[in-house]
Amino acid sequence: MDIVGHVKHMIAMLTHTTKKGKPKVLKKCLLPVTGYGVVNMIVTDLAVMDVTPEGLVLREVAPGYTPEEIQSLTEPTFIISGDLKEIPLA
Repeated sequence: MDIVGHVKHMIAMLTHTTKKGKPKVLKKCLLPVTGYGVVNMIVTDLAVMDVTPEGLVLREVAPGYTPEEIQSLTEPTFIISGDLKEIPLA
């Protein structure tokens, strides 16, 4: 609770899907939460998304993936950034 209440920028890091291929980035959290509306960015193995009042903004995609493929693995619809980039691996 101390972390969520006292930081200015919160990044959630997770795998994009479950072991069964279901989305982990959901419209509504199904697990107990410590604070609502505190995450500013979501970083997964497939994408980097900003959390904004307008919704999720896809900023970067993993090499070999298209925004459409990422969307099919993401429950909420996201906005594609005008300067969408590939996640650098080096």
